[in-house]
Amino acid sequence: MADFTSSGWSVYIMLVTAIALVACFWLTMSLSKGRAPGEEVGTTGHKWDETLEEFNHPLPRWWIYLFYITIIFGVVYLVLYPGFGSYKGSFGWTQISQYEAEVKKADAQVAPLFEKYSKMEIQQIAADPQARAMGERMFLTYCVQCHGSDARGSKGFPNLTDGDWLHGGDPATIEKTILEGRNAMMPPMGAAIGGAADVENVANYVLSLSGGAHDAVKAELGKPKFVVCAACHGADGKGMQAIGAPNLTDNIWLYGGSLATVTETINKGRINQMPSFKDLLGENKIRVLAAYVWGLSNTAPQKSASTQ
Repeated sequence: MADFTSSGWSVYIMLVTAIALVACFWLTMSLSKGRAPGEEVGTTGHKWDETLEEFNHPLPRWWIYLFYITIIFGVVYLVLYPGFGSYKGSFGWTQISQYEAEVKKADAQVAPLFEKYSKMEIQQIAADPQARAMGERMFLTYCVQCHGSDARGSKGFPNLTDGDWLHGGDPATIEKTILEGRNAMMPPMGAAIGGAADVENVANYVLSLSGGAHDAVKAELGKPKFVVCAACHGADGKGMQAIGAPNLTDNIWLYGGSLATVTETINKGRINQMPSFKDLLGENKIRVLAAYVWGLSNTAPQKSASTQ
């Protein structure tokens, strides 16, 4: 890729652009020659059906003027805006600066709308119909790519409607998750547990914790080996929200709860990430979005008549 960002490419683009403009100007000049008074109009030299010929009339003057205007517009544009190699244009315009200006303008317009929610409890925000509508629109813009339009997630992406949370589902934790993002990793544990037979036994034991289909004999053999997993999931398999270790007893699976999938997870581990939205949305917008997400798995309290 370095070859495409070298100064040589800039010179090449400038040269091609300049030649194209000069060629357009020369072509327009050659076509702008009018017919002298009394001069007979020639033909293109082609004949059809023995006598049918095409006259070679000069282009209309207004058409020629449009060509000149187009060339002048192109030159002025390249002076004012980037397009002529690495030259940035006298206006110094960039896509990034325009985007930032538009975002700043939009933020200034909507800031008062979100400001009133900054001092409210998330449960109160979730009970506000206008706030819920705003949160839903943000969710459909920024969150559906992973969690789906119904917020029920998909393989590797959590369901936000079932009340099962890796790091906790209280309002403050949800807000923190959206603000800062999350990095999750389960390391490959196959070698630590033992051979393939031991991994299969532990996988059967894990499935037995949630009442899934399993081999009872193998599950009993895998129980002692589960001590390797207990460091994160706890001796009872109920997980630890402090480190995002999932509860293995509730039959809710992020990647699937079949024997083959659980075995694969133990052998290969899992890596997942939720990005931070703090820089993109800001704290006030995230507070409204967090209230909407919290409300997906909780019954938001209704506003009293005195607060309506």
